[in-house]
Amino acid sequence: MVNPQLIKKYNISVEGNPDAEQVIIFAHGFGTDQNAWKDVKAAFAADYKLILYDNIGGGKADMAAFSPVKYTSLSVYANDLLAIAEAFELKNAIVVAHSVSAMVSLLAALKSPHHFSKMVFVGGSPRYLNDGDYFGGFTQEGLDSMYETMRTNYYAWVSGFSAAAMGNADKPELGEQFAGKLGAIRPDVALSVAKVIFESDVRERLWQIDKEILLVHALKDIAVPDNVAHYLNANIRGSKLVFVDAEGHFPHISAPDEVTAAIKDFI
Repeated sequence: MVNPQLIKKYNISVEGNPDAEQVIIFAHGFGTDQNAWKDVKAAFAADYKLILYDNIGGGKADMAAFSPVKYTSLSVYANDLLAIAEAFELKNAIVVAHSVSAMVSLLAALKSPHHFSKMVFVGGSPRYLNDGDYFGGFTQEGLDSMYETMRTNYYAWVSGFSAAAMGNADKPELGEQFAGKLGAIRPDVALSVAKVIFESDVRERLWQIDKEILLVHALKDIAVPDNVAHYLNANIRGSKLVFVDAEGHFPHISAPDEVTAAIKDFI
């Protein structure tokens, strides 16, 4: 029996086939929650046990559990994922993780590899900030400007960022839905989490992972340029890179069938 307090803390949902031996964990990215996977998870419900949760600081996770003093690195979020894996006594679970949760999952698997088997990273990045010859897509000046806008006019930032990150201008409702999720996060929490994410650097850990990994990337992703996808592919040995016919940073929302097909082919 999993502790109800843990269920509440991470707003954990257990769905799919309760008798299935294989478990899939779905982990969401910044500004969204587990509902971001609703159109993808349905394809796996009959054959897998599904575990979904909300990252601390987002969705319906326990806000009292968030502290900017504690959540200063991705490794803390990795420990959260491991707490869930341990509570459910998971072994060789499949992880499907979006954006920042991709690197969080990688760190978790490095720390406790027996919990995980195959891993799917959707729009993952080991480093968002440009660094020498490495082009992550953001400059420090650009990030500082973004932080200032988040501080002074959060909801205006939400409106602009959500539309740009989602892309798909012909489907403005998608950007509006994301803006609703992002706008529901307390501004000070969003700023704190954004700083941790955008200034993280997991590049030195990539070569250490020894799992089957699928990298799923979309076109015109403002958060993760194409070259970052190729960088991951080159630095995670044995990884497979697939560009899906989708636009923006949230292909699992804008083109769930494409992402589902890529995951099915892999697992």
